[in-house]
Amino acid sequence: MKGKLIIISAPSGSGKTTIVKQILTSGLNIEFSVSATSRQPRNNEINGRDYYFMSADEFKKRIENDDFLEWEEVYSGNFYGTLKSEIQRIWDKGNHVIFDVDVKGGLNIKKNDPENALAIFIQAPSVSELGERLKNRLTDTEETIKKRIAKAEYELSFAPQFDKIIVNDNLDDAIKETYKTINAFICN
Repeated sequence: MKGKLIIISAPSGSGKTTIVKQILTSGLNIEFSVSATSRQPRNNEINGRDYYFMSADEFKKRIENDDFLEWEEVYSGNFYGTLKSEIQRIWDKGNHVIFDVDVKGGLNIKKNDPENALAIFIQAPSVSELGERLKNRLTDTEETIKKRIAKAEYELSFAPQFDKIIVNDNLDDAIKETYKTINAFICN
């Protein structure tokens, strides 16, 4: 079975990962696509659950082997991508695929299969609110937060290219709107 592709993209700190985690427990016939990355794992991250962690050299070899549906060097030296084998693994189980990916990655997935993909952009109410959320995470240095905010300002310019924009000014409302949007897409 070829399932559908549900893409959730947003700048860091917009709430996309929290929303995806809630959607995964909502009873929809979807499964999370674990992305690959060359960045180092954070303290609580597990290989194969949060990401497939690999060295930059291994990542580049996988690019050469055409193993990725999409990939991007998101930050200098830090690659992120979607393995084709991960999508096939989920479809083989009869499930639809949900992605928690960066903005460019999300648009690249959509371009690969536009009729079968739904691209949702999660947006924080403002860039200043985004900065506060990133600081409150307590996972990044001040320098990293500044880079993420600058990148977020750039990524916001891509929002109109997505099928749906959901402003996350109230998490419960954003989760409900995301669920309704995905459910309608899957049922078509």
